[in-house]
Amino acid sequence: MIRVVVADDHAAIRSGLSMILGSADDIEVVGEAADGEVALGQARALRPDVVLMDIRMPGTDGIAATREITAAGLAHVLVLTTFDIDEYVFGALQAGASGFMLKSATAAELTAAVRAVAAGDGVLAPQVTRTLIDAFAAVPPTPARRPAGLEDLTDREREVLDCLGDGLTNQQIAGRLFIGETTVKTHVSRVLTKLGVSSRVQAAIIARELPAS
Repeated sequence: MIRVVVADDHAAIRSGLSMILGSADDIEVVGEAADGEVALGQARALRPDVVLMDIRMPGTDGIAATREITAAGLAHVLVLTTFDIDEYVFGALQAGASGFMLKSATAAELTAAVRAVAAGDGVLAPQVTRTLIDAFAAVPPTPARRPAGLEDLTDREREVLDCLGDGLTNQQIAGRLFIGETTVKTHVSRVLTKLGVSSRVQAAIIARELPAS
């Protein structure tokens, strides 16, 4: 069972999201939060698998709460917002969010995203993916700075990092490298630890910024 905390400052939206997720046989909503501080407290107390996090909330906003939750390893965070403004996308991903979905997502898309994030995969709404691609394309090439920890990766872990840069899921990585999904999860965890990041999306960004070998 995937345990989820829903964080949104609008009670009606929280209730609707909880109903959508709770209708899935494999998802249980264990808590709701009206702001980032409460979401952080519930992540600490309830240890959910996923926190579904709104960005614009009073007090502690979703980005600040995401940073605290992911830094402490309390849960995966799936950001869900009405907005796809660049600063929100980059802020959420830099804070360690595992995914970014818009509130216009269907119930099926939302539950699929929660399942993917709980399984350790990254999820980006198509609109957000386009934003990131455009951003990469708009930035002129600069001398690459090799991130700390890169030299500590084994050859296999470097292959996994390259797969993350290509946006592959754990299942797809397993197929490309001819290894089991459990082994992939182990390698991904080690890659994140060695690079000092908290989400596979952050690792993917590092991989994309590396010069071609």
